[in-house]
Amino acid sequence: MIQDILIIMWKEWKEIIIQRGSSRGGIISLFFIALVLGILPPVQFGPAWIDSPYTYFLTLWIPLMLVSNVVSDSFAGERERHTLETLLATRLSDRGILFGKLASAISYGWSIAFAVIMIGLIVVNLLHAGDGLIMFTPTMGIGMFLSALLSAGLSAGVGLLVSLRASSVRQAQQTLGLAIMLLLFVPIFGIQVLPNNLQEKILWWILQLNSPQVIFFVLAILFILNLALIAAALVRFQRQKLILD
Repeated sequence: MIQDILIIMWKEWKEIIIQRGSSRGGIISLFFIALVLGILPPVQFGPAWIDSPYTYFLTLWIPLMLVSNVVSDSFAGERERHTLETLLATRLSDRGILFGKLASAISYGWSIAFAVIMIGLIVVNLLHAGDGLIMFTPTMGIGMFLSALLSAGLSAGVGLLVSLRASSVRQAQQTLGLAIMLLLFVPIFGIQVLPNNLQEKILWWILQLNSPQVIFFVLAILFILNLALIAAALVRFQRQKLILD
């Protein structure tokens, strides 16, 4: 199955690169993301950027948003291009196809998030070279690494479920966009109706995003959600039904 996964990952990555390469706007948008998120915040915050909750939030937000742009195409795009039947008719295993598409989307979002954070780290050290080497604490570094991975997995899992049943890429993108908006904004607006003392506790908790306990809690929630989405995708991925559709 590992070989099947690698074959699908190679296929998906080629399509992502070709799609981005044929779209000058897509490439410019990636450079813009790296510029805005990887350079400007470290310049603004200085060494405090290393321990800022904003930095940890980036590792969650970047994969969540970027993966949604490519995972919508995973099955809906194959259906639109009339290549889904050909893919499903191969000897590749069901899990190889499913996990290959999942892994390619996750690696795409995680790699960009990692690049943005590394650019920020380099910028901070270049601007404050006199302060010695500035690095993340082991807890923060590992937490950001795993959080970006699981955040990408969350977006990829939701997107894969949507793309499995969407009739077109546009439909998948609209549905996934709505799902992400609900995921992001419902908690924000929901906090507004809570009692003031509870709002203050939540705000304090957010400000502690660089603490080991909070990072562990976020990782645990993301891990559970990832497992649930993978289980749901395994159930919904029915080869014969997709061919008939």
